[in-house]
Formats: sequence, C-alpha cells, structure tokens
Amino acid sequence: METNIIDKNFLHYIDTPSYDMELTSKYCKTLLVQLFNKMCSEISPEEFIVLDTISCNRGLCQRDLAKLILKDRANTGRILDSLQNKGFIVRYNDTKNNRLVRKVDITQSGIDMLEVLILRFKPYHEKMCKLFNEQDLLILKASLKKIRDAILQIVEIQI
Repeated sequence: METNIIDKNFLHYIDTPSYDMELTSKYCKTLLVQLFNKMCSEISPEEFIVLDTISCNRGLCQRDLAKLILKDRANTGRILDSLQNKGFIVRYNDTKNNRLVRKVDITQSGIDMLEVLILRFKPYHEKMCKLFNEQDLLILKASLKKIRDAILQIVEIQI
C-alpha cells in the first residue's frame, strides 16, 4: 500500500509569501546592480547604500550602521574603508556609554556624489513610484512589518 507523505493542504515554499519576498528582493538587487553598471562607475551599489544611510543617520558607529544595512561589521568596515579612501566619508573617535567608539560621517564630497547619483537615478525612481500610490506603499510596509513581527515570535534573530 502506497502512502502519500505530502500533505495536500501544506503550503509549499514556492507558494509562500517568503518565496515572493525573496524573489522580489533578488529582482530589486538585480535592478540596482544593472543600473549601477549602466550609469555609475564612481561607486558600487553597496557603497551607495552605505553613503545614503550615513547621510540620513549622521554620526553612526560601525556596529549600528551594519545593523541598518543588514551586513556584518567586517563587510561594513571594508565598504567604509573604500568610501574613506575616495574621500566620501570621515571616521572619528567618540564615546558611547563611556566607551571609545569610531563613528562615521559624510563629507561634502560624499554629499555631492549622492546628489549626482540621485539625479541620475531619479527617472527610474519616478517610474517605479508611478506604479504605486502612497496608500499602497503604506499598506505594503505595514504588512512586511507584521510578517517580521510574526517571525520574531517564532525564532530569535540577531540583526
């Protein structure tokens, strides 16, 4: 007698929201890489993400920056080294909770580079924004947060 070990009511991976989110993330990353290959030789997509994040969160330490950009500290340090060598950021010593920490800030050259890149990518950004109204984006963001919160109730994640 043959038994069916696959539950017909089981939601298979490729039919889950997790799969859809991962696939969408890969598409977004591919788009970013293709746009940078086509339009930007000055910095990499990773460097852009770090530079943009620093511009919005001045005076971050490397650990906090790594958490925001979802990279480990070693990878973040490599990106910061490159941006510092290009003159787009500066690092300086400061204290946090009575401990010495290295913080990072954007330079005027970094701000100028961001402005140039934002102008280059603006037509693509506007094209994507036309596909969704503000309410759609708010619903999407709230739904993604709801999924993250549900996952955090099941598994411990250190990011």
